[in-house]
Amino acid sequence: MAHHKALVILHGKQAMNEQVRSAVGGMRERGWQLDVRLTWEPGDAARLVAEALAAGYGQLVAGGGDGTLRDVAEAMVRAKGQASLVLMPLGTANDFARAAGVPLEPGPALALLEAPARAIDVGRVGEQVFLNMATGGFGSQVTANTSEDLKKVLGGAAYLFTGLTRFSELSTASARLQGPDFDWQGDLLALGIGNGRQAGGGHVLCPQAQVDDGLLDVSILPAPQEVVGTLRSLLSDGLGLDNLFVRARLPWIEIHSSQGLDINLDGEPLQADSLRFEALAGALRVHLPEDSALLSRRG
Repeated sequence: MAHHKALVILHGKQAMNEQVRSAVGGMRERGWQLDVRLTWEPGDAARLVAEALAAGYGQLVAGGGDGTLRDVAEAMVRAKGQASLVLMPLGTANDFARAAGVPLEPGPALALLEAPARAIDVGRVGEQVFLNMATGGFGSQVTANTSEDLKKVLGGAAYLFTGLTRFSELSTASARLQGPDFDWQGDLLALGIGNGRQAGGGHVLCPQAQVDDGLLDVSILPAPQEVVGTLRSLLSDGLGLDNLFVRARLPWIEIHSSQGLDINLDGEPLQADSLRFEALAGALRVHLPEDSALLSRRG
């Protein structure tokens, strides 16, 4: 095959991951020049993306959890270059990768370097970009309060465990959400604004989301007392919860909350009284499986 090169931006704690080392070695044997750089502190991903683009790399690989993938994607969108992105999911939740059908093993994930790149949407709020989802309400509190030690032991189930053990702290948020032909106001228990479909270690909040339709999927879980009173059993048995959501698909949406709203942006905390979310259509070229469920036009 022709000689190609790509830069792997790898979360520092994955430096000794033998599966990653083996996967990189395997692609090098196939004729790829794969150079590896490690992140160590905030800002490293953006710096490494800038250096890679300046050096002429046409393909970048983001290796790490959802936060690392978001950081690399955000830097690439801001750069407005022509380089494409491969996702190598190495976190606990890997929510975007799971929904997109990206392999969770480093070898098959890296093999997507040889698959066609597709232009996909990303979400933007203020100056920040997100690849997967913005969540608010109880769901974002659970994500923020799930310990790293628990994630190591239970994996993605740690988020559900944390949620079920923190019901004494359950609270609602009063908000108004407005978008094209959409206006909702009330108390909400959970909120998802999705480019992807799931968050918090596998909780599907936006089941119809697609990454190439120029829209964000909005899912609101209202919080009347009867919902709060039965949420524990709904989460435990997985029955009935989906029917309670208010849903919309919009190019943009604004949120206003007098007491402020806590948002989790692909692992990045954000708090404000007023926020505007919008879809940036086709802003990033990503190598996804051709049969990815997140693509409206497959193959």
